[in-house]
Amino acid sequence: MAQAVFSVQMDETLKKQFDILCSDFGMNASTAINVFARAVVRERRIPFEIVSPQPDSVQEVTRGRALQAFHALRAQAKENFPQGMELEEINEEIRRARYHGEDA
Repeated sequence: MAQAVFSVQMDETLKKQFDILCSDFGMNASTAINVFARAVVRERRIPFEIVSPQPDSVQEVTRGRALQAFHALRAQAKENFPQGMELEEINEEIRRARYHGEDA
């Protein structure tokens, strides 16, 4: 099969990171790009989702990161749980926090 040259420009740091990761996979960047191209042709689609970034560079919340944040909040709540407060007092604290001290 005839070979063709495919040239891509990318950030130098990204290229170095890509080369290292490809090496970890036991291949070079050229092989990785070929694997990608074959998947695109075979599946007739980009084999991953491409989305527009949110305004203000909001990071994508993944299930793993959301669970990690949840567990961290749970641990913090357990550590800082207000001893001796009634449910209504806790709810009032929440209302004040939501409205930044304004009367709810």
